[in-house]
Amino acid sequence: MKRSCVIVNPTAGKGAAKKVMPQIEALLQGLGLDYEIKYTDHPGHGIELAEEACNDDYATLVAVGGDGTVNEVINGMMRSDRQNERLPHLGVLPVGRGNDFSFGMGIPQDLESACRLLANGYSREIDVGFVKGGDYPDGRYFGNGIGIGFDTVVGFEAAKLPPFISGIPAYLVAALKTIFLFFDAPTIQLNIDGEILEQPCLLVSVMNGRRMGGSFMFAPDSKSDDGLFSLCIVEQVTRWQVLGLFPKVMSGTHESHPAIKIPMGKMIKISALSGTLPVHADGETICETGKSLEVDLFPRALRLVCP
Repeated sequence: MKRSCVIVNPTAGKGAAKKVMPQIEALLQGLGLDYEIKYTDHPGHGIELAEEACNDDYATLVAVGGDGTVNEVINGMMRSDRQNERLPHLGVLPVGRGNDFSFGMGIPQDLESACRLLANGYSREIDVGFVKGGDYPDGRYFGNGIGIGFDTVVGFEAAKLPPFISGIPAYLVAALKTIFLFFDAPTIQLNIDGEILEQPCLLVSVMNGRRMGGSFMFAPDSKSDDGLFSLCIVEQVTRWQVLGLFPKVMSGTHESHPAIKIPMGKMIKISALSGTLPVHADGETICETGKSLEVDLFPRALRLVCP
């Protein structure tokens, strides 16, 4: 049995992943790890490679990239024929723009420490989310969270920025643009484990991890193995209030704000009573103008290599 299948998205981090591969290979060899590298060459390829790797009896699948790469590997693993048996462990070497999944799971953000973690082999079980709707009527799995509304449009705008604007500055620039592009909040009905809430919502985040957008701590106290999502619901506020919320959300101190609700739940249904729902899952577009979603959770579905 080969120890690790390393699935690399060479375009992650706007090409950063490809540039650091010599360093990663040197680190893995220095740690004496047995591995095989496979590169993705088109969107969705990571799903195919991960599903194949599960059936080839690898012990660990290592996603090298950002949140989108991790999302594809998770989807491949969850769709594998070995789903009812013991799946490989999931490892992550974060070289993307946001790296929110790895941050929330406590994986070191520097490559040397992250590679050493693979060698140590510490792991724990984590929950996995599943969303149906929009462009994915049959559903898509996610590890970190889904964003609805303002947060999603920020991601769309950040992706359009030139390569020299990245990381937190990219999301801040995109967020400022979004204040003017997406401000009339849709009226949303949320069904959270049978509890109904209806209100205009500027933003809804359904989190398994803690952070989204590279800097926004929507769920600072979220636990990825408790069988529950942590939600962050922001009602319609003024543009000036949005600006005031930025530092609170970035520091994770927004829970007491009167415009914000922080419920928890496992089964969530979301419908737009007016307007539409732009939605992403782990940064991957679910829809730009959706009308309804169903979100469910698979408790402790994967074992993640992490501290």
